Amino acid sequence: MARDAETQCTAGSRSERDCAAAQLDVTEPADAGETDEIVTALLTASRVLVGVSARSLAGAEDSVTLTQFRTLVVLQGHGPTRLIALAERLGVNASTALRTVDRLIASGMVRRRENANDRREVVIDLTPVGATVVSEVTARRRAAIEGIVSAMPAGRRRGLVTSLTAFADAADEPASSDDQASRLGW
Repeated sequence: MARDAETQCTAGSRSERDCAAAQLDVTEPADAGETDEIVTALLTASRVLVGVSARSLAGAEDSVTLTQFRTLVVLQGHGPTRLIALAERLGVNASTALRTVDRLIASGMVRRRENANDRREVVIDLTPVGATVVSEVTARRRAAIEGIVSAMPAGRRRGLVTSLTAFADAADEPASSDDQASRLGW
């Protein structure tokens, strides 16, 4: 715990809960057995989440792949987007994003149009069909995850947010903001 925080806890100027949380944030080297146990648990949890993702797409699998769905979610969260910005948000190169966009245009889920603010620029945007796919798949995914979380013992649920947040922080994953894409799970 940082020296200043430790002083505040000793002097009683911080709540017991804040002091306990600060003690949990101390980074200590993990022993090999503990690390292996955590990695195994995370691999199992990731299989569960991949399964939830795959099942949530089941109703739309004839019309959209996981990669295409991710593209739709990013577009829904960020609105009309230039191809290069879309590629950056997806973490792919522009040619890969273009191929995905072309397939989504062909299926009627996105459209290419000129930017209303700068007619020299072309943006990609969701169509109502694409928005419906995102809404339906996300609803199925959220319901499945909610069912899993609800089945967990209450005592185990309490620490889940803290642990998952620490995991994301250690991976240098930016915290979810309150934007639409984050609420949709991307």
